[in-house]
Amino acid sequence: MALNKDFDPTSDIPGLKKMGPFLIAAVVLIVLWAFSPFTLIGAGERGVVYNKVGGTLRIVPQGFHFVVPFSEQITKMDVRLRKSDTRATAASKDLQTVGTEIVLNYHLFPDKVDKIYQDIGLEYEKRIIDPAVQEIVKGVTARVTAEELITKRQMVKDEIKTALHQRLMASFISLDELNITDFQFSNVFKEAIESKQTAEQLALKAQRDLERIKIEGEQKVVTARAEAESQRIQKETISPIILQLRAIEKWDGKFPQVIGGTGAMPFINIDTASTKK
Repeated sequence: MALNKDFDPTSDIPGLKKMGPFLIAAVVLIVLWAFSPFTLIGAGERGVVYNKVGGTLRIVPQGFHFVVPFSEQITKMDVRLRKSDTRATAASKDLQTVGTEIVLNYHLFPDKVDKIYQDIGLEYEKRIIDPAVQEIVKGVTARVTAEELITKRQMVKDEIKTALHQRLMASFISLDELNITDFQFSNVFKEAIESKQTAEQLALKAQRDLERIKIEGEQKVVTARAEAESQRIQKETISPIILQLRAIEKWDGKFPQVIGGTGAMPFINIDTASTKK
């Protein structure tokens, strides 16, 4: 049996010949999707494209980007503000163990994400930020006492922030803000602080009581001096006539029922010499 060279296997299936172009397009789309040659870089991201053949890196901004299948791969890196929480344990100048919790906000330099990807990788928090926080906190804490960590909190924060900013800049990481959210001290130190505060409060109360007693004593002295001065003035100015006048002013006008002695009337002195003239 001879074969017909003009035989078309799709001729026996109705409509299959017409669907041929659509099937080819669908297969191409599936292949393109499977190998993901298109990548979307979102807002606040940068894409680092690595060429496996040439070993080069390039940065692409947000949007759709085409990468050569099997030859290029793209890695997304977030350049928005990020948060890092690190806890560091250090010894203070007076050898007190202090646990410090540091919360910082930072972002990657958008135009240097290829350097970060190449030199550090995606674990930059673990490799750069956390060790830097640990080292700097230990260094700053060792220069102050445990009590000064509380009383000079702003100064300690500024020193840590300045040193950490310089360290992260070398790795193309910008420090936006830093906060000390907690200090943890040993129980012995806490008890010592409480005892000191209690003693200071008692001393302040005693000082206030002493000042109050002193003021009250001075007030009594002033009052006594005023009374003594008043009595002195009265003593110098008073006379028998004035005394008699004051007695007359207080007399109610009644004579006593019994008059003894010489029989003189009370409060009245009679000049007998003047009456005989």
